[in-house]
Amino acid sequence: MKEPFQKALGIIRELKKHGYEAYFVGGAVRDFLLNRNIGDVDIATSALPHEVMQLFPKTIDIGSQHGTVVVIHEGIQYEVTTFRTDGDYEDHRRPESVTFVRSLYEDLKRRDFTMNAIAMDEEGKLIDPFGGQDAIANRIIRTVGDPKERFSEDALRMMRAIRFVSQLGFSLDEETKRAIIENAPLLAHISVERMTMEFEKLLEGPFASRALSLLVETRLFFYLPMLRDKESELQTATRYDWRLLDSRGQRWAFLCYILRIDAPAGFLRAWKLPNRVIKEVETVLRIVQTTHSDRDWTKERLFACGLEHAIAAETVRAVANGENVDERRKKLRELFMSLPIKTKSELAVRGHDIMKWFGKPGGPWVKEILALIERAVIHEEVENHKERIHEWLIHRNLIREENC
Repeated sequence: MKEPFQKALGIIRELKKHGYEAYFVGGAVRDFLLNRNIGDVDIATSALPHEVMQLFPKTIDIGSQHGTVVVIHEGIQYEVTTFRTDGDYEDHRRPESVTFVRSLYEDLKRRDFTMNAIAMDEEGKLIDPFGGQDAIANRIIRTVGDPKERFSEDALRMMRAIRFVSQLGFSLDEETKRAIIENAPLLAHISVERMTMEFEKLLEGPFASRALSLLVETRLFFYLPMLRDKESELQTATRYDWRLLDSRGQRWAFLCYILRIDAPAGFLRAWKLPNRVIKEVETVLRIVQTTHSDRDWTKERLFACGLEHAIAAETVRAVANGENVDERRKKLRELFMSLPIKTKSELAVRGHDIMKWFGKPGGPWVKEILALIERAVIHEEVENHKERIHEWLIHRNLIREENC
């Protein structure tokens, strides 16, 4: 059995040794069948949460009332969840209660999509009562049971379905797609934070354009923050290669740019994004508005922006204009590497040096002189050395020798 399942076998075997059933379940099994990188390995068991905690010396109770305990095995954390069935759902978001059961079938039956309802035992044998392997082979996303019922239980599953389209390149089963269209208004019951998490994963996927098109086709976009009036702009967004945007900030900046968002801070706050991301996106968009081609990148501008923000802005602009992103990034990196100093902190003089040389108390003028020196150093008019800078200021008649 391949890693990372191999490392988790000790948990399965310990549970079985004490008479319990235990299986690998969920996304790890799906990704194993797809030959994708496997993330977290989850385990489902017939053991009750308190029985799991009695068996293993290192555990963390992260939700035993819902059946989940973290077991720390050989330094790695694994979620171990008791077989369960869900009670009635509240507000199309979460079950009112869960019932622990001893049946793997009943546990798999409550899951969202057939490709995620496959279990694997310690010998690698697959337990697949709902045709998940067939769905994977045919690259189809299909719910376990009636899709209307699944989406009515938890409306976020509709976003998850389209997120999986983006990540896997699969197609939606026709019945599943019709159910999303019919149940789209239920998304209004979902918290912004949960929708944002799925939407960000969607934008990261290699098939983001296809998924964005489905958001429009199914009308789910209508219930996402501030997208209700952006149908034509979202259609435009489907024409671009989102794979070229390789950071969170770049993706949100590109989205704001393509959607023609006039007030990006308000738009991003509606998605409940952290202030750090909002400020980054605002900075990138300001740079995009002032650089209309790669010829606009001067040494001075690149120094002022910093390489990370400059590359983000140039990536957004290049993707939007259908230009060669790698080429633009390469040119920026080469220009940045040619700078004598890369940050303000590398400048050889400080404010106290300036005040000493000029024999004057501090004030706004100090910042102006430092900016003048920065430009001179960047354009290699003077070496970034304290004595050379002092001589340069004297030569320019900005200070007199007797002041020094």
